[in-house]
Amino acid sequence: MSTKVEKQVLVNVPLSTAYNQWTQFEDFPHFMGGVKSVTQLGDDRLEWVAEVAGVRRKWEARILEQVPDSKVAWAATEGATNAGSVTFEDVGGGQTSVRLTLEYEPEGLVEKIGDKLHVIEHRVEADLKKFKEFIESEGYATGAWRGSVNEGTTAGTPDIDDAAASRGDSGKAGVSGKVAAAGVGVAAAAAAGVAAAAAAKKDSDDEVVATPVTTTPVVGTTPVEPLGTTPVGGIPPVEPLGTTPVEETDLTAASDRILTPEELADREGRPPEDLTDDDRPRGTGI
Repeated sequence: MSTKVEKQVLVNVPLSTAYNQWTQFEDFPHFMGGVKSVTQLGDDRLEWVAEVAGVRRKWEARILEQVPDSKVAWAATEGATNAGSVTFEDVGGGQTSVRLTLEYEPEGLVEKIGDKLHVIEHRVEADLKKFKEFIESEGYATGAWRGSVNEGTTAGTPDIDDAAASRGDSGKAGVSGKVAAAGVGVAAAAAAGVAAAAAAKKDSDDEVVATPVTTTPVVGTTPVEPLGTTPVGGIPPVEPLGTTPVEETDLTAASDRILTPEELADREGRPPEDLTDDDRPRGTGI
């Protein structure tokens, strides 16, 4: 099954400038994402190498119709199956409308997944915007081919039937290991999403029965007495320091004054002795 993409962009350059730049096929990698190379094999034959979404493709295309300042139409002859056209229209004011129509057949798991995700459609839209930026920033075409191919014929817009010769030519396709793994991962994720959606629908259809939950109270525990309140091993608790009062001592009474010889003799119960002048205390009278 084929997919058709149509996109349009308005560029702020004259008609001939936009058309001339488009005829420089080998410059396409400058503004077309994923296009690795375009080789001009002749006036009406092109060889393409591109990598989109990690899928590397190589194909040959034949130009079915080319009219200067008007149209370029092509169809693949081998490799990736695709066909399409680019038309140019002068809308006045130095502006040109560029319309691209592309029809292709995705091949392999990765391409088919990419097709579902509209990878090619987004790529075409982005490439036209890059072409606009490229030609507007330059202001002139990098080259021009003003020849014509099958002018006067009515090729119209080629479709996938015009590229029938390239169908089934899978030998031109290649996928890197990383991309193949990514493709399998995407496929698995998609399958998981489908399964999850089905399960969610089933759950919504089933009646939900609420099961009561029994709560068991927590068994109480005996309070633990604070440490130090119960004597251990019959040993009485030690009183804290500083609880026994200290007896005060009268320091005044403890310090006796110096006694005279008479008081000393009287205390010892003996008669006083006569003192010489040298034995008298200093400061006493004669």
